[in-house]
Amino acid sequence: MRIRFIGLLCISLLFFASCNKNEGEGGTGAVQGYVKLINHPDDDYTLPADTMDAAKTDVFIVYGDSDFYGDDVETDDKGFYKFKYLTKGNYTVFSYSTLPSGEKIPVTASVSIGKGETGNVPTIYIHTGKAYGTSIVKGKVYAMYFHNDTYRGQGWAYEQRVYIRKDGDTYHFDDVRVGLDGVFAFQKLQPGDYEVFTFTENSSEVPSPLIETLKIENAGEIIEMEPDTTFVVRVQV
Repeated sequence: MRIRFIGLLCISLLFFASCNKNEGEGGTGAVQGYVKLINHPDDDYTLPADTMDAAKTDVFIVYGDSDFYGDDVETDDKGFYKFKYLTKGNYTVFSYSTLPSGEKIPVTASVSIGKGETGNVPTIYIHTGKAYGTSIVKGKVYAMYFHNDTYRGQGWAYEQRVYIRKDGDTYHFDDVRVGLDGVFAFQKLQPGDYEVFTFTENSSEVPSPLIETLKIENAGEIIEMEPDTTFVVRVQV
């Protein structure tokens, strides 16, 4: 009788444990969804997003509040994935965006399912491209034209060179020329403090720097310098 009682107790404990199983495998539920890839192309001042199906992309799932992922699958050619045989509970799914440096950043989405249910996860958008995770600074240069101290006219500068350096540095790390409408832009900038500058000439044609400071707080910003920071330069022609 004692042996039988112990056997029944063990069976009861196993049954109780199975009824209170935490999130993970061993159930009849599923979690599914799509992953989309957004490509941020280089040399584009507006950072448009070209969105496509993220085919053959790794997707990971975290069971409940675990500190580690429990399983991974690969998307099909439509960016679709599915995790099967899950118990009821809460799940977090993630894939990775990739910075130009190669650093990977997880992008997550969550879903809860009941027993035997299939949970549809919100679409995960991952990012890549040479311009991803960087910012753009845009500004303008206006010119006053002189010849031997005689005023010759004014308008948006053309071909004026503009420079950028990190705040505190002596030398610039990039320079561009303005376009026909006086616009210049610096791309692929990381968050931080910068100085943007150009040069104006005096009557003896000696160049003097005009400097504006700015701060990039977040990645992926398009920062347009305020109108009152438009560079006004004197150009000898």
